[in-house]
Amino acid sequence: MSDRIARLKEFLKDSPNDSFLNHALALEYVKIEDDRAAKDVFEQNLAQHPDYVATYYHLAKLLERLNETKQALDIYERGMAIAKAANDMHSYSELQSAYEDLAY
Repeated sequence: MSDRIARLKEFLKDSPNDSFLNHALALEYVKIEDDRAAKDVFEQNLAQHPDYVATYYHLAKLLERLNETKQALDIYERGMAIAKAANDMHSYSELQSAYEDLAY
């Protein structure tokens, strides 16, 4: 296990519901290609923090890599709705572009 993962887990002991720390942990799992752990953490983060827009993009990209296209498209769509509701047009645009690249 990498040092970063160990440090993030230590931080999470004090703040287990911190959306940023959980997102960062999932990204570290992606880096070491532990897709199952990354997916679990991303999904947990979305369940606890459905308004954390960045997780939608990264979870959908992971699902694309796992050839779970239907699920990836669904996550992109959900993320676009959340980003639009938050008036985060930059994230909306990134999610829409990724969605269109996959869908068409």
